[in-house]
Amino acid sequence: MKTYRIAVIAGDGIGQEVIPAGIEVLKVAASRGAFGCDFTEFSWGSEFYLRTGRMLDDDAFQQVMAFDAIYLGAIGDPRVPDHISARELILPFRQRLRQYVNLRPMRLLPGIASPLAGRTAADIDMVCVRENSEGEYCGMGGRLHVGTPDEIAEQTGVFTRRGIERIARYAFTLARSRPRKLLASATKSNALHHAMVLWDEVVAEVAGEFPDVTFRKYHVDALAARMITHPQTLDVIVASNLFGDILTDIGSAISGSLGVGPSGNINPDRTAPSMFEPIHGSAPDIAGKGIANPIAAIWAGAMMLDHLGERSAHDAILRTIERVIGDERVRTPDLGGRATTAEMTKAVTGLLAA
Repeated sequence: MKTYRIAVIAGDGIGQEVIPAGIEVLKVAASRGAFGCDFTEFSWGSEFYLRTGRMLDDDAFQQVMAFDAIYLGAIGDPRVPDHISARELILPFRQRLRQYVNLRPMRLLPGIASPLAGRTAADIDMVCVRENSEGEYCGMGGRLHVGTPDEIAEQTGVFTRRGIERIARYAFTLARSRPRKLLASATKSNALHHAMVLWDEVVAEVAGEFPDVTFRKYHVDALAARMITHPQTLDVIVASNLFGDILTDIGSAISGSLGVGPSGNINPDRTAPSMFEPIHGSAPDIAGKGIANPIAAIWAGAMMLDHLGERSAHDAILRTIERVIGDERVRTPDLGGRATTAEMTKAVTGLLAA
């Protein structure tokens, strides 16, 4: 029997609650299939930083190379500046492990009401392929004359032909596999006339390899508006690091709740483990109350199984999520109900095991 080694970083806040829920579901899925999951927990995150002065062990990247995948909860704590928690944990994993694809489904599940009036599950079914290793989040820049009236901050975005080409090809390949075969590229080449012009040129070149995919580019502000006014016209979106980050929060919001959206940080070359996480944050305002929605973490776990080659287990978890949400009897507060994290988890595991 195949056994997958999973590195678990529950992290901060509600990550400590939703990742154990996801692990419960993954264990049930494994028991139904011909595979196993071996989970190893790491205490990295903000609490670790407060104890040690760093977010990770010095040899963290060497440690995780022994695993097939990484299951991440949430990172962030009011006691640790956001630029430290992100820059010293999340972004290094994505960059050092060559997880250059950030994959984020944005679907309105049956049974959840979108804040967009009159929209149904048939109208909102998108996926964003976000460049995850360079662009606006590459980390280049600095500050001079700190604390003086002449203080200067520079943040440099770095776009490479290779980086744009590989993310575009991944996105077009995904679009080709979906029924509607549509791809929208987010740009701002009217204002960012170096980086985004290169982006447009390279994406258009890759589009020529996929004549069966309908391709259109949008200025990112127009695309954000279209997600609100005409979501049914969008399918696969390819975007830079910053643009994808913003657009996927819109996508999750119109899908009814940030508590539902999953994501995968994918190394398509499989030279290092990929990392899967809910897109929501650590939510310190509700941490410890037992009311966090575990669906996003459970869905992220399903994406992890799909990446590992267990497509049938992924499909079974997704069908179960859809049935639990569609039934409408078990709902956490973010979905307008009163169910606890444990109650939602029990509903999913019970139905999955049946």
